[in-house]
Amino acid sequence: MVKWLRQAKASLMLNIIQNIFRIEELRQRIFFTLAMLFIFRLGAHIPTPGIDGAALTAFFDAQQGSILRFFDMFTGGALARLTVFALGVMPYISASIIIQLLTAVFPYLERLSKEGDAGRKKITSYTRYGTIVLSVVQGFAIAVGLESMAAPNGQPIVISTLSPWAFRALTVITLTAGTAFLMWVGEQISERGIGNGISLLIFAGIVVGIPGAIINSVRLVQDNVLSPLVLAVVGILMIVVVFLVIFAETAYRKIPVQYAKRMQGNRMYGGQSSHLPLKINTAGVIPPIFASSILAFPATITGFIAVPWVQAVGSQLQPGRMLYNFLFAIMIFFFAFFYTAITFNPVKIAEEMKKHGGYIPGIRPGKKTAEYVNLVLTRLTFGGAAYLAVVCLFPYILFDLFDIPFYFGGTALLIVVGVGLDLVNQIEAFLLNQNYDGFMKKTKRRQVSSALRL
Repeated sequence: MVKWLRQAKASLMLNIIQNIFRIEELRQRIFFTLAMLFIFRLGAHIPTPGIDGAALTAFFDAQQGSILRFFDMFTGGALARLTVFALGVMPYISASIIIQLLTAVFPYLERLSKEGDAGRKKITSYTRYGTIVLSVVQGFAIAVGLESMAAPNGQPIVISTLSPWAFRALTVITLTAGTAFLMWVGEQISERGIGNGISLLIFAGIVVGIPGAIINSVRLVQDNVLSPLVLAVVGILMIVVVFLVIFAETAYRKIPVQYAKRMQGNRMYGGQSSHLPLKINTAGVIPPIFASSILAFPATITGFIAVPWVQAVGSQLQPGRMLYNFLFAIMIFFFAFFYTAITFNPVKIAEEMKKHGGYIPGIRPGKKTAEYVNLVLTRLTFGGAAYLAVVCLFPYILFDLFDIPFYFGGTALLIVVGVGLDLVNQIEAFLLNQNYDGFMKKTKRRQVSSALRL
């Protein structure tokens, strides 16, 4: 029976893969996405001119646990090598945060957000301009900082024969062009590929570091620096966190909705029961990404200011420090509620339900329904924000309390699982629209369940 069960699972996965490549549009989108990701990884190995790569690598090796290492993870090692993609898509994410915050403040941007495709295109153009501005600022800060940096052995990182201002201009142009190109790549993946382009670029940057982390863990065990028991504990904890993330990202609170009967012409409509699904984590991976981007700016700036108290504050803004953990958790809660508020409108939902004759049993339609939905959504958002904060801060707490390293990081694991689930859901939608069996075919699930019961 176990052998039959394994064969059924293998046959199901093989059938799903065959179905994916039977659909021409889906096949083209997947190949296009893979091609764009290959270009992203290729550009992550093209160095910026005038930099001593060996000295820079030695400098980053001495920065274990710093904010530089933390954000190098999202660029797939491009920052540590200072390649043309060193800034990654973080300036784009930061610009998106700023524009969304301004949308809630300025009526002009709020009107644009409600004007459909034309308004969204205008807001997207503003986001692009903001990305370029932030890339120039961050690129200039990196260029100035590199001039005063050196490897632990004293070898200077900058070896350019250009004048200081010429080197700074070259670095700013190179890094800004790289970010602009990645922004275009992300938009092309979203439009012509599969999945969210910007999220997939971050996903790819994190995933490429996993094999190296595994190899490093094995080497630490071989060198007796890390015991096999600790490595096993880390592996088990990672699996538990993955299951927790999958459960939380796919969990819904279903609010029952009843539709009243009504006559239209000679036909009777309504009289059926349905539900309003509310996700526990409506904001997804947006809050930790936004919080990380916001905290990156002051942490980077303080590193270039040679003032004792500024350096002290900057040291507390490193990942794992108490001030960083506190601000990170506060920002996760803020962005969870903020993003949920701008993407889900209980008043509009209540109006649509009332318009179509729907109501929540025991709740009056209209204002009372909006208040009830808002109350349930607030409680769910609080729980979702708490779950995000625990997952993201768990590795640092684990290391501080028990000195157990958690190489993959809570934020990285959350992003990888969240983006992976979104990608699977989009592929599933393509398969179902073409009347093909998806990843969650019910008939196969019943057969597997029956086998388990036997």
